[in-house]
Amino acid sequence: MDRFFLESSAITPYVEFDKGTGVFIMQGRSLPEDVKSYYLPMIQWWDSYIKNPNKSTNLVLDFDYFNTASSKMLLILLNKLKELHKNGNEVLITWKYPQLDAELEEAGEEFAELLNVPFDMIAKPVD
Repeated sequence: MDRFFLESSAITPYVEFDKGTGVFIMQGRSLPEDVKSYYLPMIQWWDSYIKNPNKSTNLVLDFDYFNTASSKMLLILLNKLKELHKNGNEVLITWKYPQLDAELEEAGEEFAELLNVPFDMIAKPVD
C-alpha cells in the first residue's frame, strides 16, 4: 500500500499519496456527495503509512474550496500526521490558498492551531 491515487473531478480533489516518491498532495475542490466513503480509503492509507513512515513527510494541501463535511474528514486525516509528529517523525503540512481567499486562509490557520505540527501557509497569487 505504498501509493494512493485519485483523479480530480468537479467535486473531488486530485489526491496522490506516494511513499516511494515522497509526494503527498491533495489539490482542488472537495464536496463529494458521500464524504465519509470518499475519505475513508485515504484515512485507511494513512493508518497503514504511519506504521512504517518515511523519515520525513510533507503533505501539501492546495484547495480551491471544501465544504464543512470535508473539513471534518480532513481533520481526521490530519490528525494522523499529528500522531506521526508525536511519535518523533519529521512532519510538515503545507497549506496553499488563493491569496485573496480569507476563508481558506483562516481554515488553514485553524487547522494549524488545532494540530500543533509544523505548518507552512503559502498564499498563491491570483491570476
